[in-house]
Amino acid sequence: MRKVLVSGATGTIGRSLVKQAEDAGADVRTITRELTDPVALEAALDGVDAMFLLWPFATAEGARELLELVGARRVVYLSSAAARPYEIEIERLIAENAREWTVLRPHAFAANTLRWAEQVRAGVVRQPYGDAIFSPIHERDVAAVAVRALLGDGHHGAVYTLTGPRPMTQREQARAIGAAIGRPVRWEEEPPGETRTRLLGLGWPEQAVDGMLRALAEPGPATGTVEEVTGAPASTFETWASEHAADFLGSMRAARIHEYGDASVISLDEVPVPKPGPGEVLIRVAATSFNPSEVGLRMGLLREVFGGTLPHTLGWDVAGTVVTGAGDFVPGDRVIGLIDGAAAGYAVAEASLLTRAPERIPLADAAAVPVAGLTAWQAVFEHARIGRGSRVLINGAGGGVGMFAVQLAKHAGAYVVATASPRSAVAVRGLGADEIVDYTAAPLPGGNDVLINLVPGVSVSVTRLARAFVSITQPIAHPHAVQFVARNDVGQLSELVALIDKGVVRVEADVRPLEALADLHRDAERGRVRGKVVVTIEA
Repeated sequence: MRKVLVSGATGTIGRSLVKQAEDAGADVRTITRELTDPVALEAALDGVDAMFLLWPFATAEGARELLELVGARRVVYLSSAAARPYEIEIERLIAENAREWTVLRPHAFAANTLRWAEQVRAGVVRQPYGDAIFSPIHERDVAAVAVRALLGDGHHGAVYTLTGPRPMTQREQARAIGAAIGRPVRWEEEPPGETRTRLLGLGWPEQAVDGMLRALAEPGPATGTVEEVTGAPASTFETWASEHAADFLGSMRAARIHEYGDASVISLDEVPVPKPGPGEVLIRVAATSFNPSEVGLRMGLLREVFGGTLPHTLGWDVAGTVVTGAGDFVPGDRVIGLIDGAAAGYAVAEASLLTRAPERIPLADAAAVPVAGLTAWQAVFEHARIGRGSRVLINGAGGGVGMFAVQLAKHAGAYVVATASPRSAVAVRGLGADEIVDYTAAPLPGGNDVLINLVPGVSVSVTRLARAFVSITQPIAHPHAVQFVARNDVGQLSELVALIDKGVVRVEADVRPLEALADLHRDAERGRVRGKVVVTIEA
């Protein structure tokens, strides 16, 4: 196993390099401030075969002493396409001292556009040289080339010029960032003289400002070096922009609780857009939905079931559009899922927890599906095991879960008896119920194969009504009774989506804005919420 020392390991290239090297089987050590401390550096170099050198200073002073300590080891040096005098001097010192060496000279980093972030949020990027052409490189690709040079053979003496796969104007880069974040971004040309004055006023050194403006005025090359060295094409700027969308988006609104209590503890906070990790998707949320159990969560009654810490962002159902892809999802895909923290402008979720949204219904309406739909699916097919010819009594058919349970039971071939209040009766019958029982005026009928209970406060006396019982609220005292909490099952959710797109299952929901979430909780506690309610989000 090759032992590698990485300097600058906390930077954008360094973090990616460490991960890729470890994934390749290397024993990786890191060094930061100890780079100019001879004692610390010598200890870090003990047993090391190769070193990645990121020199953080604008002069070569001290580089000779460092490289003499590094000695006859393999060195991969991150230089730059600018080839400044101090970089050339460090390259020369490396060639003098190292047993094997490789120099990386990346051109324009895609990450340089992060300096536009504030302007991107305002919708207008005002910079000079909008038509200047560069081939921006993803920091991950620089790291990938470095890993090959550190761990593989055949790179001694190479000076690699690294770029992205194709040239783009700065104007096109701004447009690509806008596409990645789902907001139009316009380029506005700023005269170079104004840029110079502005940057000097911000405290930039005159030499740095003039050097940057000269570099912007000159077009950059496009090379195939990344693919030649790694065997994989360099990442496009569009890919980079999608992966870094959260950096440009800034903040969002989120419905959070900072303490447990009544509906007044729900606040709309301005918080940073979350950044997806490995295997996670960033979603622009179209809507979440309200589930009665969230009242219990808000009051602190479900801490043992759901855990979590405060402050907590509400919302378990999500329907939205992928901004940053992962797994099988790419930007622009419409998705739904059962996650945490969906009552916000953006949410992150493991790609494995999501499925594609139904095409047949509006995206916001699809937020009604995950929790209620999975609960109904598991009640009907897993626990009640309803089949053709079964007679099922669904108690609470007018609620969000009931809407799906009635339709799924009918799809399974059952005869469905549904309890509903007078205000819900027409809607429940429209979903396919064979009989409607007004529970406010008539007793529940017996002779059922199974009773699916979807409401709290069910009487023990209902055990005479069926041979088996399934409850999503409190347990029912009977030898053939099951009480359960629905689990997340993406396969079942995908099957439910397919039934929606075939027109077998309808989705009906009231719509309220995120600003009305606290009032929605109050209405639910007063029994004023019927059916399913989706909560729309404006990012």
